[in-house]
Formats: sequence, C-alpha cells, structure tokens
Amino acid sequence: MAREKVTVIGLGQMGSALAAAFLDAGHPTTVWNRTPGKADALVERGAVRAETVAVAVAASELVVVCVLDYPAVRDLLAPVVAALPGRAVVNLTTGSPEQAREEAAWAAGHGFAYLDGAVMTTPPGIGDSANMILYSGAPEVLAAHRDALAVLGDPVDLGADAGLASLYDAGLLGLMWSVFGGWLHATALVGADGVSAKEFTEVANRWLRTVSWFMTGYADQIDTGVYPGDDATIDVQVAAIGHLLHAGEDRGIDPRLPRLHLELMKGAVAAGHGGDSYARLIETFRGR
Repeated sequence: MAREKVTVIGLGQMGSALAAAFLDAGHPTTVWNRTPGKADALVERGAVRAETVAVAVAASELVVVCVLDYPAVRDLLAPVVAALPGRAVVNLTTGSPEQAREEAAWAAGHGFAYLDGAVMTTPPGIGDSANMILYSGAPEVLAAHRDALAVLGDPVDLGADAGLASLYDAGLLGLMWSVFGGWLHATALVGADGVSAKEFTEVANRWLRTVSWFMTGYADQIDTGVYPGDDATIDVQVAAIGHLLHAGEDRGIDPRLPRLHLELMKGAVAAGHGGDSYARLIETFRGR
C-alpha cells in the first residue's frame, strides 16, 4: 500500500527529525528550508528538495510546518494561501494558545484545514510511539492523516479547540520543570551523604508512580471543588516538610524550593484549610 505524500516546511533540529521519521516509515517526503543546505542529509536519504514554499505545498496534501514561531508560519504561508484549500496544514511550531487559535481562525477564513500540535519530546524521541504528540483543531485532519502522523509519535487528540495543544504543552512543561526541580533538590540532599544520583533515581522513579496515583485522586477533588484530608492533611504536610528543611540545612542544601512549598502550605493553613488535602493549594494558584 502506497504511503501518503508529506511535505515538511522548516528543517531545524525538530523539523529534520520529523522529516527523517516520515522517510523512515516510507512516506514520500518533500522538504523546504530557508537555508537550502539544511536539506542535504535528508535529500541523500530520499527526500525531495523544494526550491520554494509554493513548490513544497503543491507536492503534498499533508503539509507539516515546524519553524521558529507563529509569525514565521504566517510569513511562509500567506504568500501561498491560495494553494492551501484542499490541503491540511499541521503546525508543530511552539507558541501560545492564543496564537494557535488565531492561526486556526486565519486558516478557516482562507478555506483550508488546520491542526495545531505540540511535540512532547526532543528530536531524538521523534518516531518513538512511547512519546506523545498533542493535537487540537480540525478533527477531520487528524482522522484523515492519523496513520502518517502516528509515525512521529503517539497522536493524542485534545479536541476541536486549536489552542489546547499549546495550553497543554505549557502546563506539561511547567510540570516537568517542577519535577526536575524537586528531583535535583532531593538528589543533592541524598548525595550529601554519599548516595549516587543513579542509585537514588531508581527509587525516585518508583515513588513517582505512587505520586501519579495521588494526582489521579486529587484531580477528582479539584473537579468537584471538595478537598477532604483523608490521606494527609495540609497540617501534616507542614510538619513533614519541616523534616526536609532541617535535613537540607544540616547538609548545606539550598532551601528555596522547599521554603516555597512551605509558604504555600502556610497560606492555606492561615486561611483555615489546614485540615484539607494538598489539592486545596490549587485555589492559591487560581488566586482565590
């Protein structure tokens, strides 16, 4: 069975990885980049180099764009917008939810299908189905081109709101940085007593599975707005984090991260919510 033709516009590290994954899966792939030399390695592997964006767009029904930012997307597509109806543009450029929604509205106004996406891995992870690529926008695009897009990573459909992929991306990156921060602080703490990062991380990864179980339960509390302290109250968490602070101070570990958590907890206690679960702190982040 013949593989779908694909065009990739933008050959930075991520764009090149996307094009390579399409080639590896047998998709006839046309590529374009502002600096033509960036296509050389892909052309050697079988890609077709387009000399212009217009030629690149004309080559395939599925057009994947991965460039620096949303203004660059518009600069590239606006001159060829008359050729886009009947094609599907999948934008994997990083941006804000508002930019994604604006781009989707622009696409609708010019009669072509638009799907926004967020790549939840780095270039070496492209092509691995264990990694997610989030999509939001025109549902018919993902339905029609799922097989092709699935060679990049597991396609996750977030619905018709084109801004959701970017919004999830921002939220998940925030989660990642918070996890990294906690892990690095903890690794420094145990490392002060001679524990290697590798040894600790084996145990930490098991602990994160338990943490994810807590998150699932807390999600239900957040959605209902009721925060029973059945597992551990904020009062209990305040006492527990005191042990972390003392252990860190005794070992010369920077205390700013646990102090931030303690400040948030104490705010909830002062507001009369010490008997609630830790999930209650979402109201602090909401500014309530």
